Amino acid sequence: MLPKAVLTACSLLLLNLYTYAQTLPAPTRGHLEIIKDSRIDSLIAHRYTVGKGGSKASTGNFISAYGYRVQFYSGPNRKEAFNAQNRLLQMHPELRTYINYKEPNFKVKAGDFRSRLEAAKLIQDLKGVFSSMFILSEKINPPKLADPNTNPQ
Repeated sequence: MLPKAVLTACSLLLLNLYTYAQTLPAPTRGHLEIIKDSRIDSLIAHRYTVGKGGSKASTGNFISAYGYRVQFYSGPNRKEAFNAQNRLLQMHPELRTYINYKEPNFKVKAGDFRSRLEAAKLIQDLKGVFSSMFILSEKINPPKLADPNTNPQ
């Protein structure tokens, strides 16, 4: 067994270290300096104006957003896909149509709708013309908004 004096000395040493750790000053809040390229702020500002419909609208580029489209044809026949697109454009010339080919099928979609309700209205209009139609959620090209600087006629 260890002598009583050694145990007492060890316990006093541990107690002393414990109390010293408790009396250390609390860490103070430091100063953080962020170093960044000044062009980052201009890119953030540019992205903000683009999102608001600013400078990109004048160049003709589109900003993608999520919305809905109506798929009204899916099949392996290319000619039928283009015929379906033409039939829809005769009924609704204001709509944008999209033909995608993913082997072995062509898929024809229409519209850039912001709400599911708008897409459902198109399906109601097309009932009886196309046999199977689906509403799909995907990236769309938002419709062009009227320029507030031009006068409507």
